[in-house]
Amino acid sequence: MQHEKVLVLDFGGQYNQLIARRVRDLNVYCDLKPCDMTAEEIKRYDPIGIIFTGGPNSVYDPDSPRVPKEIFDLGIPVLGICYGAQLIAYTLGGKVEHAAMSEYGRREVSLVKDAPLFAGVPASSICWMSHTDHVTEVPEGFEVLASTSTCRVTVYGSQERKIYGIQFHPEVVHSEYGNRMLENFLYRVCGAKGDWTMKNFVQEQVAYLKEKIGEKRVLCAMSGGVDSAVAATLVYRAVGSRLTCVFVDHGLLRKYEAEEVMDVFREKLGMNLIKADAGAHFLEKLKGVSDPETKRKIIGAEFIKVFEAEAKKIGAVDFLVQGTIYPDVIESGKGKSAVIKSHHNVGGLPSVVDFQEIVEPLRDLFKDEVRRVGKELGLPDSVVWRQPFPGPGLAIRIMGEVTPEKLETLRDADHIFREEIAKAGLQNQIWQYFAVITNSKTVGVQGDFRTYENVIALRAVTSVDAMTADWARIPYEVLEKVSTRITNEVKHANRIVYDITSKPPATIEWE
Repeated sequence: MQHEKVLVLDFGGQYNQLIARRVRDLNVYCDLKPCDMTAEEIKRYDPIGIIFTGGPNSVYDPDSPRVPKEIFDLGIPVLGICYGAQLIAYTLGGKVEHAAMSEYGRREVSLVKDAPLFAGVPASSICWMSHTDHVTEVPEGFEVLASTSTCRVTVYGSQERKIYGIQFHPEVVHSEYGNRMLENFLYRVCGAKGDWTMKNFVQEQVAYLKEKIGEKRVLCAMSGGVDSAVAATLVYRAVGSRLTCVFVDHGLLRKYEAEEVMDVFREKLGMNLIKADAGAHFLEKLKGVSDPETKRKIIGAEFIKVFEAEAKKIGAVDFLVQGTIYPDVIESGKGKSAVIKSHHNVGGLPSVVDFQEIVEPLRDLFKDEVRRVGKELGLPDSVVWRQPFPGPGLAIRIMGEVTPEKLETLRDADHIFREEIAKAGLQNQIWQYFAVITNSKTVGVQGDFRTYENVIALRAVTSVDAMTADWARIPYEVLEKVSTRITNEVKHANRIVYDITSKPPATIEWE
């Protein structure tokens, strides 16, 4: 089935993937492409609408990205956001200047004239500004549609040409009616039907995979993460027993995680899933190693060796399944042809497998869409909502050398933290939360005895895409319960600290 589609041209703004996700959440397929597409390329792409994203440049700077004026003569509706709005005005003969006062944060925007963008939008609402330049004169044939107290041309447009510019960011949650304006652009201006749903995607992808794979054999490296789990389940639904999955258990997963992977995919779904128990092997290789990068490289290299040994037992296959998702395609190919994504903790997995072709059933999906596909396929919440988890696993949540004792302590502490977050009903409000064993030991008193044990750090962040993150404001009573349980129930832990650093300056993980 050929879906209607919107083209999002990327001018380098920080919210560009978010814009694309908002469009898709409104059931319209879109692609995020580089801003240097020609008018002819856009015409061949055949979108029902075009969105220009924000960006860090000034339109009057000679080195700033531009678009050919012919784009506006294609008869395709166009929406410009922030830099995109300024670029439309500048290209079509309007005027853009450096603002006397920069606008950042919440502002009250008032509608000046009625327009299709404003259906269901009140006369006054809050929007989110982030700009230094602004449009001071709209092009001929355009009208000012909304203003703030410091930005006269906040929204402008030509209803006849179906071209609009919005100075604020409608894609962020702080803009109260921003999503409504995006919806109005898609449905009232572009005439979208809204045929992009995950139910449709599953049906189409299964049919496609059946036709493509036929009676041939398929191999998948199963990590237990949501991407590989959903990719494998889609292929399994299409080809059944012709799919073989290999799950390398490096012994660095969280408590009960390996058991759950086997239970869900082999016992409940009936997949042909082979487990390689390699925990002791990985621990031996990590003995005496403290440097985080060295740990990562050892785990990556050993994973390849273990997987290669299992793949040789299986023999030649026709297809290799990979859980590549759309952000990987954007980041590796800059919106153009994709570079094959390596396995989550491996640099060279494809080179050790005897296969003919790679299958990437999720390469057009964002992470939140992958989760919705997982729900559509009937996977349990524990798999669908599994948090981002690093390929090297708990090895990089243990500062210094990885030992069996530290692994046991961390697994138990992390399990308690996750359990109490779930009991408090906070699991869907926090992007990621986990425990870390620091490199420090401190004096404590437990049961009238002096102890000298590990300091456990708790890390919890809120985020949209992990590019930036803020520390989660977990209620004190929840943190208190976690601390009490860990110090009472977990061996070799006598002090709990909470990490209140955002990203930047810190990273989400500690190593």
